[in-house]
Amino acid sequence: MNIILALLIWTAGGMGMYGQPDGEVTSLLQTSVSTVAKQPAAGSGNAVKSDPQQDEAPVVKGIYVTAYSAGGSRMEELVKLVDDTELNAMVIDIKDDEGYITYKTENAKLQEMGKPQPFIKDMGQLMERLDKHEIYPIARVVVFKDTILAKKNPELSFVKSDGSVWQNGSGDMFVNPYRKEVWDYNVEIAKEAAKMGFKEIQFDYVRFPEGFEKRADSLKYTKSEQSRVDIVAEFVKYARKELEPLGIRVSVDIFGYAASVPAAEGIGQDFVKISKHVDVISPMVYPSHYTTGWFGSKTPDKAPYQTIKGSMEDTHEKLDPLGSYKPIIRPWIQDFTASWLGSGNYAKYGKKEVEEQIRALKEMKVDEYLLWNASNRYTKGVEYK
Repeated sequence: MNIILALLIWTAGGMGMYGQPDGEVTSLLQTSVSTVAKQPAAGSGNAVKSDPQQDEAPVVKGIYVTAYSAGGSRMEELVKLVDDTELNAMVIDIKDDEGYITYKTENAKLQEMGKPQPFIKDMGQLMERLDKHEIYPIARVVVFKDTILAKKNPELSFVKSDGSVWQNGSGDMFVNPYRKEVWDYNVEIAKEAAKMGFKEIQFDYVRFPEGFEKRADSLKYTKSEQSRVDIVAEFVKYARKELEPLGIRVSVDIFGYAASVPAAEGIGQDFVKISKHVDVISPMVYPSHYTTGWFGSKTPDKAPYQTIKGSMEDTHEKLDPLGSYKPIIRPWIQDFTASWLGSGNYAKYGKKEVEEQIRALKEMKVDEYLLWNASNRYTKGVEYK
């Protein structure tokens, strides 16, 4: 797609975020963008050099599982789904969208800074269950969207002139990516997850709040001379370096649009800079999140094959210059109906729509993927090729 047209659509349209990874209804599309990011040559410094799970990890085909599901009766149904199909992985909330640590921890630092809420009552039992059923375990850690940490430690967040912590329209609070204490807190959770047996840490909300550039000058917060894009990429680089000795992968969720447009300076996300420092990149390419005109479709949600294929073409084009340092591409795809888009703008998603997305990925030589449904109710009868 012509980049100028892409930007016009991107800033004018709404993503319709709803219950996705990094998923509040957002004004992200109004975020200012920089000039097209220069893509580093293969072998440039600080790139990914090896995959710590290369000899252990399967070709991942997974589903999202909330901590509530993982610790409750729903887990039986989800395990059976994996057992009965070609699915082989679960992405489980270890630190969720509110900022709750979802299991009981004895770590004094985590208890002091965070708020354990043991939705998963017996983590050891859960990990044994996953191992028994040969399910590849991925720990989801929501990073900079963290209402719990912001309330307990306002100095780590963004403070308004009246002394209160800033929150978005949904009441969510974010913490400051410039604060090293925030980095270490999330990395400590990731390290504990690794010790519990998770093979991969998936960081989500690796960004500033949506539309941050419009309020940055009116909020009080610590910052340095580094740009928002650079500080976010620096966190990812730091996290991977800290976790590398534990032999686990690091992955990051990122907006699918990021592969098709210039870097989003406002929220601090650059597709290539982040991808350089991860083992796996997971763009959220839900067809429902693209507006009219994307990839030649009037209604992208009704064109799952066309939309996914176009998004993967852009993803490969953006990351191919990384050469051997290009991370595994493992997109989040849609297994939910986006009825909030309004009559005529969405399709009821079922077996056909999910399989069309998988077909597009396969044709684009992307073998790994993750299915998102916020309520963990996945379509039955899908062929996960």
